[in-house]
Amino acid sequence: MTRERELRLGILGLSDGNGHPYSWSAIFNGYDPAVMAECPFPVIPQYLARQVFPRDAILGARVTHIWTQDNEAARHVARATRIPRVVSDPEAMLGEVDAVLLARDDAENHRDMARPFLLNGLPIYIDKPVALTVDDLERMLAMQQKPGQLFSCSALRWAREFNLALHCNEIGQIRHIQATTPKCWSKYAVHLLDPILEQLGLFATPAEVTRVSDIPEVVHVRWPDITATITCTGALPSDIRMRVFGNGGSRDLIFLNTFAAFRDALLRFVATARGTSLGTTSNELRALVRILESGLAR
Repeated sequence: MTRERELRLGILGLSDGNGHPYSWSAIFNGYDPAVMAECPFPVIPQYLARQVFPRDAILGARVTHIWTQDNEAARHVARATRIPRVVSDPEAMLGEVDAVLLARDDAENHRDMARPFLLNGLPIYIDKPVALTVDDLERMLAMQQKPGQLFSCSALRWAREFNLALHCNEIGQIRHIQATTPKCWSKYAVHLLDPILEQLGLFATPAEVTRVSDIPEVVHVRWPDITATITCTGALPSDIRMRVFGNGGSRDLIFLNTFAAFRDALLRFVATARGTSLGTTSNELRALVRILESGLAR
């Protein structure tokens, strides 16, 4: 049996408040604890320290190239996560990597940054949210050279803590969800919407969206048989959590394991890049972005 060639990945970042280039690269490459201790996102070395490397790393793929708009920051990520090459221009990765991780959550910049990789046919994982308007999403989808080339999700989409179907066995058919996240609707609502849409099979079901409040941001989403109220607490601290209500009771679900969620999502992207999985579909992305756009403050 022939061993598959190791995938070469390029990673792009950083954006304000987002340390994914550190965490995602470490999940593939492992990391240097002494250098990672200087990471400006203290939670990352904390949860990495609870893992055992190389046992918990993703095998068969490695981050080999990095670019950020701050070259010094890129060099620090590279030292912390053992990335051999720092490039001065994202397009320098073309021809040298097999797939790309766009590890920035500033959706307004995703289309321009993804363009050269989409047009060159490279699989690309775009950090959540992929876009904040359907028009912007459609422009990116039009650049795809093959179906499923653009992969995007919240890592919480398949999080074990939010396995809603499992709880249907305990509380009956889920009818309402009260969900809360820190930070803002435009960046963090996707962490709640993606698992709700995935776990309850709602991607193909149109939703009615009503913005209820701006401070905190509260948005009500209604499908024919299920409703959800999503609260984004802004600067106020909050867990990412859901209270799910069914005909037979309710359950409180709290997201806890960041490493496991990131690792599961990255594994799915690697399968997409290898052509063994379709990944996230265009229609799924459209359904999510429609809700995000409808819930934005006007």
